[in-house]
Amino acid sequence: MTENAPAPQTDLPGSWTPADEESAIYQRWVDAGYFTADAGSDRPPFSVVIPPPNVTGSLHIGHAFEHTLIDTITRYHRMLGEESLYLPGMDHASIAVHALVEKQLRAEGTSRRELGREKFVERVWEWKAEHGGQILAQMKRLGESVDWTRERFTMDEGLSKAVNTIFKRLYDDGLIYRAERLVNWSPELRSVLSDAEVDHEEVEGELVSMRYGDGDGAIVVATTRMETMLGDTAVAVHPDDERYAHLVGTEVELPLTGRRIPIVADSHVDPEFGTGAVKVTPAHDPNDFEIGQRHDLPMRTIMDETGRIDGTGTEFDGMDRFEARVAVREKLREQGRIVAEKRPYLHSVGHSQRSKEPIEPRLSLQWFVKVGPLAKAAGDAVRDGRVAVHPPEMAKRYFDWVDNLHDWCISRQLWWGHRIPVWYGPEGEVVCVGPDEEPPSGEGWTQDEDVLDTWFSSGLWPFSTLGWPEKTPDLSKFYPTTVLVTGYDILFFWVVRMMMMGLYAMDGEPPFRTIALHGMVRDQFGKKMSKTAGNGVDPIEWMDRYGTDALRFTLTRGANPGVDVPISEEWVNGSRSFCTKLWNATRFALMNGATVARPVPGAAELTEADRWILGRLGAVVSEVDGQLADFQFAKSTESLYAFTWNELCDWYLELAKVQLYQGDEKTVENTRAVLGHVLDTVLRLLHPFIPFVTERLWLALTGGESLVVAQWPAGSPQFTEHRIEADPVVDARIADVQKLVTEIRRFRSDQGLKPSQKVAARLGGPGFEEVSGQADAVRSLVRLTEAEDGFTPGASLEVVLGSGTATVELDLSGAIDVVAERKRLRKDLGVAEKELKQTDAKLGNEGFLAKAPENVVEKIRARREAAVADIDRINSRLAALPSA
Repeated sequence: MTENAPAPQTDLPGSWTPADEESAIYQRWVDAGYFTADAGSDRPPFSVVIPPPNVTGSLHIGHAFEHTLIDTITRYHRMLGEESLYLPGMDHASIAVHALVEKQLRAEGTSRRELGREKFVERVWEWKAEHGGQILAQMKRLGESVDWTRERFTMDEGLSKAVNTIFKRLYDDGLIYRAERLVNWSPELRSVLSDAEVDHEEVEGELVSMRYGDGDGAIVVATTRMETMLGDTAVAVHPDDERYAHLVGTEVELPLTGRRIPIVADSHVDPEFGTGAVKVTPAHDPNDFEIGQRHDLPMRTIMDETGRIDGTGTEFDGMDRFEARVAVREKLREQGRIVAEKRPYLHSVGHSQRSKEPIEPRLSLQWFVKVGPLAKAAGDAVRDGRVAVHPPEMAKRYFDWVDNLHDWCISRQLWWGHRIPVWYGPEGEVVCVGPDEEPPSGEGWTQDEDVLDTWFSSGLWPFSTLGWPEKTPDLSKFYPTTVLVTGYDILFFWVVRMMMMGLYAMDGEPPFRTIALHGMVRDQFGKKMSKTAGNGVDPIEWMDRYGTDALRFTLTRGANPGVDVPISEEWVNGSRSFCTKLWNATRFALMNGATVARPVPGAAELTEADRWILGRLGAVVSEVDGQLADFQFAKSTESLYAFTWNELCDWYLELAKVQLYQGDEKTVENTRAVLGHVLDTVLRLLHPFIPFVTERLWLALTGGESLVVAQWPAGSPQFTEHRIEADPVVDARIADVQKLVTEIRRFRSDQGLKPSQKVAARLGGPGFEEVSGQADAVRSLVRLTEAEDGFTPGASLEVVLGSGTATVELDLSGAIDVVAERKRLRKDLGVAEKELKQTDAKLGNEGFLAKAPENVVEKIRARREAAVADIDRINSRLAALPSA
């Protein structure tokens, strides 16, 4: 206990009300500086960076899940005594911010192009200052123990310098180049999109077959995009397709254009698809681009940046791409060139995540990173063990990506972002300018208009946030970061990029030691959550309703490594019940004098119940410690749930009541010490998962400073000094007590006794003799009083225990209304016998058995078995009733 720590409380309010307490608890943590890491500390480091959410974002259930896992593992390592840094920040989110600000401008009757670049960027910074960062406040609500003094933004001054530095180095090393390549183009944004910003959806379109040329030289091709035929520069067939062997090397006239194009042989063509001949539009299709390169075909771009037909010299110039699709088809129909039409035709089309429009594959002059050597280094780092992928089976997915990377397009035709640091001179000069260099000046010099892909700056996140390219104390202490906790869905888009950039910038030192991959949050039926499906979840609403701890516990309880996580409101409510159970247990303990001030005595001075719970506690500490170290969040929460609810609350507290209320002074004091020690340990173990309620309870129990900086039980002197190893003999006896109590409770229920009703009973047999030291506890737990002289049992029970058979004889005289009970049982017997008769009739009907599905027949068989069991049970109960 610290000098200024609050004194332990002797009681607690009747219930835990998260809404009244969470905010104040969190602010106390922040004010105390518990989350602020010290780069000068001599303690071993633990560091993790938050996957930077978009500045436009708000906390969705996926964020809540991932952030809860990161915070849980960070709190665990902080309690282990490691210098723990959980570094927060946000991504500038070029496309998302553009869309939001441009929407505002449209509402004002203007646009970014009317405003101009400089004023538009000013407007975005104003938006960021006013609206950005909502998610950071919500992270506080989630209880994240991030170091707010180190908050970063991908466009702050330090990170901007890091971006310019690495661009310059890559450029000078020949790893950044400019070239015409096929890219994902958004006509609405007038910009390239990364693969991460494109969703592929199955849509209904049409597959149109059309004839090129006439007579013996004609050939039929099929397409879903009629408008692109205006940019065809070849027709391709498979080299082994004998149908077209005589046409390979000839030319055919491209309808509507007057141009003649070659027929080429290429092994990419599938002779089984359509007619086996395909049109080749290299500037507007990824596969066609590859064919075009192999055959040195012209690459004709037939659309401008807005998606309008342009430069074809046909009547279609100026038409929107979708308008042109219809117009081209109808013109070909007029000429009698439409051979076949299939609609609807289901096919996959890429759509912009932001604008929802179909993207356009388009040949464009862009900046690229040559990823070959970078990707090889990223693969080698995992193969040689410098970086571990968890779970290990996910490493294959990592290699599938990293071993097959194409060069990375990093330029975007936007204004919000890191502007490409390249200047063009009046005589065609190209100069890349580093962060400490002056750009060229004079007439005719201009800077590249494009900005960098957001993933370029976020790829630097693990080291740029620590001060790179400067050699800062933070970089020295906390790089490489310890672990990256992230979803398998962005393994390629973000993780691989960080690996490439980190290894390159930091001289072969990877950005993290472990990649811990988790799955996606889904609804309770395993379906992907979305607004369209109507199964989306707002985690803030659930936190309002059930408390933050309930949400966190539900999320971690489902978090098996690399596996998707189902969640439902019902389960969150169940987690709230767990928090309530923990609250009530601690409140009971405090009201009965539980304390951490008195050491737990040695095993010889303790009761069997005390020794049992302490042995089980030691096992759980070891289990949870190992599970958390292995990122087994679901297993660790399940271990804690089972121990806390089942063993501690349902059994030990009940046994402790007997010791507290019926034991001698020494037993009472020892029980209070054991209770205090067990709850102290359990609250420490649970704190990383449910930080708010555990903090409130622990302060009340111990008067300590804070669980945030308390020691983790495993290995701490406070725990090891009082640890009592499990005793198999004691464990077996308590297991026998549990079985005996459970069976007597079931028997009482079968006899129609109310739970609170006390009944005289005689306990005996060799099994009972072995657990006779717990006789008072057994009688108390099942409401049995000592049998007096003249005792006449009305019912008896035998329970087979590990140590032998125990007998229980009950005096039911006056305990139940025998006449009423017999009447009730006969009524139940009649229902069961009717059910048996009905099921026998169906199962004896050959016609029914021949026609009914097997699952229906199985259900009827199960109903019959249940009816037979009910009849046997009721008849036994009737036979056991005393005479009326």
